[in-house]
Amino acid sequence: METGTIIFTVVAITSAYLVWFNLLSRKLTGPKAWPLVGSLPSLYMNRARIHDWIANNLRQAGSSATYQTCTTALPFFAEKQGFFTVTCHPKNIEHILRTRFDNYPKGPNWQGAFHDLLGQGIFNSDGDTWLIQRKTAALEFTTRTLRQAMARWVNRTIRNRLWLILDKASTERFSVDLQDLLLRLTFDNICGLTFGKDPETLSPDFPENPFAMAFDSATEATLQRLLYPGFLWKFKKVFRIGAERRLKKSLQVVEKYMNEAITARKENPSDDLLSRFLKKKDMDGNYFPSSVLQRIALNFVLAGRDTSSVALSWFFWLVMKNPRVEEKIIDEISTVLRDTRGDDKRKWVEKPLDFDEADRLVYLKAALAETLRLYPSVPEDFKYAISDDVLPDGTFVPAGSTVTYSIYSVGRMASIWGDDCCEFIPERWLNSEGNRFEPPKDGYKFVAFNAGPRTCLGKDLAYLQMKSVASAVLLRYRLSLVPGHRVAQKMSLTLFMKHGLRVYLQPRVLSPAIATSA
Repeated sequence: METGTIIFTVVAITSAYLVWFNLLSRKLTGPKAWPLVGSLPSLYMNRARIHDWIANNLRQAGSSATYQTCTTALPFFAEKQGFFTVTCHPKNIEHILRTRFDNYPKGPNWQGAFHDLLGQGIFNSDGDTWLIQRKTAALEFTTRTLRQAMARWVNRTIRNRLWLILDKASTERFSVDLQDLLLRLTFDNICGLTFGKDPETLSPDFPENPFAMAFDSATEATLQRLLYPGFLWKFKKVFRIGAERRLKKSLQVVEKYMNEAITARKENPSDDLLSRFLKKKDMDGNYFPSSVLQRIALNFVLAGRDTSSVALSWFFWLVMKNPRVEEKIIDEISTVLRDTRGDDKRKWVEKPLDFDEADRLVYLKAALAETLRLYPSVPEDFKYAISDDVLPDGTFVPAGSTVTYSIYSVGRMASIWGDDCCEFIPERWLNSEGNRFEPPKDGYKFVAFNAGPRTCLGKDLAYLQMKSVASAVLLRYRLSLVPGHRVAQKMSLTLFMKHGLRVYLQPRVLSPAIATSA
């Protein structure tokens, strides 16, 4: 072929591509897209503030009178033509999570990334596999015995370990990383509830627990799979490179621990979740095999550990910044304890609140819900479109594409929550008298616990655990951020604080006004 012909062919192909890209990019409503790389440069530049970047894109996608949806070009990451649909429109979210639930499963990318860790567990499955686990778990999560078991684990961990650590830090005036303590606490609690076995990672000497370390390593390596193109982590897995090599080793430790836990529960059943699932049968009438029980249990550990601890970390940070809210929380706790334990304040702090007492803390629940509105533990969630669809706001979603609904962005839209949407105002969750918790009538304006058929089964237990821990800390201590400590979001699927939450603690002295208020 002559040189002129080659040059003409290259120019023609390049011109055709640029024309095609220009026409296609007109459909994009997200950040500026460039040929070949799409919006990847902008994504990379904003990686340290990814959730705020998404929220800003959604604000700019439409007028102030509408909720937002945008389409973003991310070659190599998205499954269909390199485009992601991102929305925070409550009607779109309802459409995805309820109306067209069957059209928006987890999808092959998500399931492939999490399969080695979670298998076909409830949080990584769809269809009949998900349904049987959901029905089985739903029966267990509504029992009073499970609620009582959770209460025992939470209160024992607070009384015997958390208070000892915080008392020492307060007396000796050294700082603690509260996020780390809360991660350990919720890990111990969920392991106790799931396996009937306390790993005791929250102890004064902070012991290294092989299962906890391996679980952390496996979770982090698994999350990395979703932050990079699928072909990259699959290549690393084949050749056991980097995070994939660590994942393989970590899963061996996790599986050994799980096998021992299953064997122990078969020999000596208890009231934990694993023992309960050992008695259940699948849709074919067979008992769950050990390999399936492993993944079911790990799914509960993953969900029950990170979400509550991360939410509590942001809650304590927000309370430190808002003394008015802190005062109202203390006043409410004092009022409840005076009614249940009398006027002797020593009895208020001799043991943690039981779940019936925690149930009465309406303002505290509102403050926790407000925290989750602003800092949802899972800030973004992803779905896969099986067939072509049109969202309620008119956005076309092609089959095989990825749809993201930004939970973080929903809480930061003035068109949804008002002009004060970025302010921490627990009162927005209460009735006009301030004595009853009232979530928004449109349940899809707040999906921190998911919504529709996959609504979090442990939602009520999570609130009660968070209320118990929050009251146990705030009634005994005043918290203050270590000077110079930087609170920042970590780029992860869970909204961790990148540098933890380092605080000083001082003993709280209840004022006479609070101590004698009606």
